Amino acid sequence: MICIAIFLVSLACLWLWGFTNKNKKLPPGPRGLPILGSLHKLGDNPHLDLHKLSQKHGPIMYLRLGLVPTIVVSSPQAAELFLKTHDLVFASRPPHEAAKYISWEQRNMSFGEYGPYWRNMRKMCTLELLSQTKINSFRRMRQEEVESLINVLREAANDGVAVDVSAKVSTASADMSCRMVFGKKYDDKDLDEKGFKSVIQEGMQLAATPNIGDYIPYIGKLDLQGLTRRMKAVGKKFDEFFEKVIDDHLQSSENREDKVKDFVDVMLGFLGTEESEYRLERPNIKAILLDMLAGSVDTSATAIEWALSELIKHPRVMKKLQMEFESVVGMKRMVEESDLDKLEYLDMVIKETMRIHPVAPLLIPHQSMEDCMVGDFFIPKKSRVIINAWAIMRDPSAWSEPEKFWPERFEGREIDIKGRDFHFIPFGSGRRGCPGLQLGLTVVRLVVAQLVHCFDWKLPNKMLASELDMTEEFGLTMPRANHLFAIPTYRLQNESG
Repeated sequence: MICIAIFLVSLACLWLWGFTNKNKKLPPGPRGLPILGSLHKLGDNPHLDLHKLSQKHGPIMYLRLGLVPTIVVSSPQAAELFLKTHDLVFASRPPHEAAKYISWEQRNMSFGEYGPYWRNMRKMCTLELLSQTKINSFRRMRQEEVESLINVLREAANDGVAVDVSAKVSTASADMSCRMVFGKKYDDKDLDEKGFKSVIQEGMQLAATPNIGDYIPYIGKLDLQGLTRRMKAVGKKFDEFFEKVIDDHLQSSENREDKVKDFVDVMLGFLGTEESEYRLERPNIKAILLDMLAGSVDTSATAIEWALSELIKHPRVMKKLQMEFESVVGMKRMVEESDLDKLEYLDMVIKETMRIHPVAPLLIPHQSMEDCMVGDFFIPKKSRVIINAWAIMRDPSAWSEPEKFWPERFEGREIDIKGRDFHFIPFGSGRRGCPGLQLGLTVVRLVVAQLVHCFDWKLPNKMLASELDMTEEFGLTMPRANHLFAIPTYRLQNESG
């Protein structure tokens, strides 16, 4: 009887929605099945499936995912309409089952609905946590962690053995993020016996996994995929961990006056105060902490491992980049942050990596807050909008030979990485653009520079560069499906490192 009731309610909703909008021109799209819509058309790589559909139906495509009207945006021109021309209308986020449990009822920036609370949190993060002054205050810490990574790799170089580059980079990225957010590094088992990074990655994987309850809400409570149970378990681990972090900071606040304030210190300054416009409580702080942690650990590591993978696969580009380091930095020292702005080819390599391997192939979905006409098409209120960044940055009308890794395509072109050029949106654009862009870029450029300047790299087991597996694994981020293993050879002339 429950199933019959759900079926009848779903049909009624579909009939009512179709009747309301029958005389309005929706974007073209595939015909879906009753109840499921086009959910069955999405597999393990939805960005590829949606790209294939858009090639048939157009750059602004309508489809139903379950009961949810969904718009898929797949070209630079279409992206500009949604992220600039009508940015405010599409600035909100849809309800998200995972976010209820993993981000304290969507109190974070990533999944929070657009409104006064979200605007205040965004302002606080931009001015207090992610300002250039705050980023610069952690410069010494970043250099220490990079030197630690290089020392580990030098030991492997001395032994002539292959290293799990993906794991080493992930650890370095997590250590930098922890010191910046919490003021100290945490052992891998401090969060959970499965490991610190594993729990973060599980949370991000759950957030990216299509949950049938998000698309057919009436059956959400049945938890047919078991996702809600897992989300609650991960959310409980995060909650207990962040409670401990906050308590530790409150207890030790008197002894921290002479230290650089970490993100927890900054937010605790607003805890419970009526004088500040932010007025944070513990759930708000925990939600923002998870945002900062997840947004820096996985994204930076993913971009770094892809950059090195492409450089190993393309020896010409690797050699050209090393020659730039030799010219600008010399062979007697490591790259410093003050060098980064002088390294033009490094900038091209990072941009090309982010174009061909966007950290987020599908931007986190937007939601329309009101009915809207976009071009000739009617977009109903509460439509879910998916921006296919992967497809946009491989659009042949915007990029020549888009499948080719060719950093020189950026030479002499002032292509903005902040989302003002809509054929290149690795960090999104508009009100929902990534606020941590500058921090993420700094970390990625610095680590890639050291890996390439300090070492030559070759693949193990006499594998040819052309044989390197470049398979991707879809999620909120898109890392390599298999870890990158390579053999480093130290190349600098200094003895001290």
